Amino acid sequence: MKKSKTGEVLNIPLLKRVIVFAKPYKKQFIIAAISAIILSFLAPARPMLINYAIDNYILIEDATNLLRITIILISLLFLEGFIQFFYMYLSNWIGQHVILDLRKKIFKHILSLRMKYFDNTPIGTLVTRSVSDIETIADIFSQGLLVIIAELLKLVIVIIVMFYTDWRLTIIALSTIPVLLIATNWFKKNIKKSFQDVRTQVSNINSFVQEHLVGMNIVQIFNREEAEFKKFKEINVLHRDAHLRSIFYYAVFFPIVEVLSAASIGLIVWYGGQNILTENTITPGEIIAFILFIHMMFRPIRQLADRFNVLQMGIVGSERVFKILDTDEKINDKGTRKLEEINGTISFSNVWFAYKDKQWVLKDLTFDIGAGKMLALVGQTGSGKSSIIRVLNRFYEINKGKITLDGVSVDEISINSLRKNIALVQQEVFLFSDSLLNNITLYDNSISKESIVNAAKEIGIHDFISSLPGCYDYKVGERGVTLSSGQRQLIAFLRVYLRDPKILILDEATASIDSETEALIQTALGKLSENRTTIVIAHRLSTIVQADKIILLKDGDVLEQGSHASLIKENGYYSKMYKNQSSTIN
Repeated sequence: MKKSKTGEVLNIPLLKRVIVFAKPYKKQFIIAAISAIILSFLAPARPMLINYAIDNYILIEDATNLLRITIILISLLFLEGFIQFFYMYLSNWIGQHVILDLRKKIFKHILSLRMKYFDNTPIGTLVTRSVSDIETIADIFSQGLLVIIAELLKLVIVIIVMFYTDWRLTIIALSTIPVLLIATNWFKKNIKKSFQDVRTQVSNINSFVQEHLVGMNIVQIFNREEAEFKKFKEINVLHRDAHLRSIFYYAVFFPIVEVLSAASIGLIVWYGGQNILTENTITPGEIIAFILFIHMMFRPIRQLADRFNVLQMGIVGSERVFKILDTDEKINDKGTRKLEEINGTISFSNVWFAYKDKQWVLKDLTFDIGAGKMLALVGQTGSGKSSIIRVLNRFYEINKGKITLDGVSVDEISINSLRKNIALVQQEVFLFSDSLLNNITLYDNSISKESIVNAAKEIGIHDFISSLPGCYDYKVGERGVTLSSGQRQLIAFLRVYLRDPKILILDEATASIDSETEALIQTALGKLSENRTTIVIAHRLSTIVQADKIILLKDGDVLEQGSHASLIKENGYYSKMYKNQSSTIN
C-alpha cells in the first residue's frame, strides 16, 4: 500500500477500500443516501415559504393564509425531523456494522501473524489500531461521507434557489466565498497533518502505558518510578501538543467563517435596504429569506470543512488499520497433511535457524528422539534450547534443513494439525482474567466440566482446586495473579492433560516450583509424561536424570549427547555441570 502524502487532500484509493466494507449493507446505505437527498431539497423550502408569507400575508394582511402557511411550515419541520431520524440512525448503523466487520477481520489477521511480527511491534500499537483507529472509520459513514454528499447537494440547491429568487442579492451573498474557499483550503491541508500527529501520539501513549503496566514489577523493583513518570510526562506533552495544534486550526477557521457569514448578511441588509428605500424592486421578505439562505449556505460550507476533517481522520485511521491488514507476516501454512494418529518420533536434520539474517541461533543441528521417549535439552542461556521448541511448533520458520514428525516434514503438516498434537508448558504460565474453568477449557465447548474434574483427579490436583473459593469458578485475576507460580503451573498441566497430546514440551516448567506444590507438580508431571514423547528444557539437572537422551547445547550446536549415566562417564562438560549443581545443593 502506498504511503499517503501529508499534503494530499484525500486518499481516494483508501476511501474505496473502506467503502467496500459497506457493500453488505447496500440497502441501508441507499436509504440513508436518499434521506440525505430529500433533506437537501426540503431545506430551502422554509426560507421560500417565509419569504412568501411576509410579502403576501403579513405586509398585506391575510390572517387566514398566514395560519395555513404556518401549519405548512410546522408540517415541513416535522417531516424533516422524521427523515433526519432515518438518516442519522442508518448512517451510524452502517458505521457500527462496518467497524464490527473490520475489527473481526483485523483480529483474525493478527491471530495468523507469525511470532516475529510481535517481536518487532509494540502491543499498544496493535491495541490502538484494533480499537481507537477503527472507531474513526465508523465516522466516515456516520459523520463523514454521507454528510459531505448531503451538504454539497444542499449547498448547490440553496445557491440555485437563491439565483432563482434574486440574482443580485445572490452575487452579493457569494462575494465573500473566495476568501472562505482560501481559508477552507488552508484549514484542510493543515488539519490533516495535525490529525496524523494526533493518531501517532495516541499510539505512542497507548504503547507506553500498556508496556509499563505489564512491567510494573520491574519499575518498582528497580525504584524507577520517578524516571518512568518523567518519560510519561514527555510523551504526554507530545500528545497534548498534537491535539492543541488541531485545536488551533479549528480556533482560527471557525471565527473566519462566522465573520464572513456576518459580512454577507450585512451586505445583504445594506444593499436590500437601499433598494427598498430607492427602487423598491426587492421586498422585505426576500431580504429575510436571503439572511436564512446565507445561514444555510455557510452552514454546509462550515459543515463540509468539519466533516471533511472527520473523513480525513477516518482515512488516517484506515491507513493504519490497512497497514496491518497488508502486513505479509503470516506463517507459510501450505501443509495439507492432517495427523490423526501419531507415534511421536521427532527428527532434526541439519537445521539452521536465525531470528535475524545470518545471526545463527541453531547451526546445522541434527538429533532424533524416539516415540514415547524423553529428551532433555540443557545448556547456558542463548544456547538454542527454546529456539528448538519454537521451530518445532512452527512459531518461526527454519532457514535450512528439515524437521520431521513420524518421518513427515512439518512443512507438509497443516499448522492446526501439528499444534494439536504438541502441547507446550512454559515457565511463565499465562492465565486470562477469568474463571479457572474458562482458563482450562479456553472456551472449548467440547470439553465438559465432568471430564475436567476427572482429569484433575487423575493428575492429583482436584483437591487443590476444590480448596479455592468457588472451586472451578474461581476468578484468577489478570495474568493469574491470585495464584502462585506453582499453582499456575498445575492449571497449565491440567489444560494440557485434557487435550491428550502425543508430544509434550516442558520449557523450564519446573523452574518455579514452590515447596507447597512441589509434590503435586511431580505427581502431575509423572502422569503427563506417560506414553508421550517428552521434551524437557531444564537448568536443574537433577530433574532430568531419568531422561532417555540428554543433549547439551552450546551456541546452537550439539556439544554432548547421551543418557545421564553415559554423559557422567565421559566426564565432559555435562558431568562438570552436574557435579557443580550437586555440590551447590549439598
